[in-house]
Amino acid sequence: MADAVKPAKTNVSQQFGEFFRRNLNWFLAAGLALLLLQDVFGAHGIVAMRRTQLKAAQVQNETEQLNTENQQLQDHMERLKSDPSAVEQIAREEMGLARPGEYVFKIPQKADQTAAQQSPKQ
Repeated sequence: MADAVKPAKTNVSQQFGEFFRRNLNWFLAAGLALLLLQDVFGAHGIVAMRRTQLKAAQVQNETEQLNTENQQLQDHMERLKSDPSAVEQIAREEMGLARPGEYVFKIPQKADQTAAQQSPKQ
């Protein structure tokens, strides 16, 4: 009875081996397609790499803008420390101050100009 079971297992393994050999090209093509999909769309694939490059370029642009703004603010700070006319200009324009004997006349602005001045600069 044990002999009857062995040929059945051998027959199944032979059939599987023949099936595998007949379809080996299809299995290889499917494996290659899966590897190609992983290289293009995977976590470290071409699409992810391109997305990372775009994000790095965006961060670089923001860094350059912030450096430019920082330099402008430092220049402005130096002018305020060393140039009395810059301090006077701020006192006159933003605080409404005047020299002795001068008069300050405030002209009301239109609603459009007021909203544009109050909105933060980007």
